[in-house]
Amino acid sequence: MPRHFAIVPAAGSGSRFGAEKPKQYLSLLGRPLIHHTLAALAACPDIERVWVVLAPDDAEWRTYDWSDLGPKLETLRCGGATRADSVGNGLQAAAMVAADDDWILVHDAARPCLSGAMLAALIDELADDPVGGILAVPVADTLKRADGAQRVAATEPRDGLWQAQTPQMFRYGLLREALEKCRAVTDEAGAIEALGLQPRLVRCDTTNLKVTYPADLALAAMILRGRK
Repeated sequence: MPRHFAIVPAAGSGSRFGAEKPKQYLSLLGRPLIHHTLAALAACPDIERVWVVLAPDDAEWRTYDWSDLGPKLETLRCGGATRADSVGNGLQAAAMVAADDDWILVHDAARPCLSGAMLAALIDELADDPVGGILAVPVADTLKRADGAQRVAATEPRDGLWQAQTPQMFRYGLLREALEKCRAVTDEAGAIEALGLQPRLVRCDTTNLKVTYPADLALAAMILRGRK
């Protein structure tokens, strides 16, 4: 049976957030934000290992205690300049463990509200899928295209549009091949698409948000408190 492994690229600086430290280490309910992210993955019974990919010079990680996350968690200090570089380097480091037909779940470090139910839905729906897929949400808001003066140039039809989330789940061999051939992408699905394949969209909801701006951190805290 194929196994499941998770990779969390966490080498970014979170510059859009504007904080003094990388946003994955900002406090969320008394823990570093990334702790909640990793805890959700480590608690999943289907996932055997969780690799967090850090920048080689990351000095923040060692200032926290991660022991409560258990033995599944392993650190890889091979983060690159881009997300694709970090994931690609993580896949190379995992070569001694993962087989080509094993599943890799790549999850954003700054997406701390992933639930066990969301993970189970992704894993179950993609179990026999020939390509793999991603968690995603249909676009609900009206979309406007701006011009150079930040005025509305056009209203874009939203029919068939989905907002990509993570985890994004693909076979180890396929994902490694895709990222070796195309790293000019913002997510793993983009690399798979560049091979001419069509990832499956697994419907999720907006509580699986990515913390990008300060207001998102407060919203994530509300979501996590509500679940407790």
